[in-house]
Amino acid sequence: MTKRKAYPLRINEDILAAVQRWADDELRSANAQIEYVLRQALVKSGRVKLVDKVITEVVDVKKDKK
Repeated sequence: MTKRKAYPLRINEDILAAVQRWADDELRSANAQIEYVLRQALVKSGRVKLVDKVITEVVDVKKDKK
């Protein structure tokens, strides 16, 4: 498991409320939502590489039955 570090965050309460609503929509905690958004921004900017990718293989069921 990845080691986590606690970090106090000062944030505008309106922004935090919006993040909480977004997190609720995606069934995450506000903390997890903030981490998710930061991770996505870091990947998009090229500052970190996305290591754990979920790969979904599409299988043609009709073709496999033959």
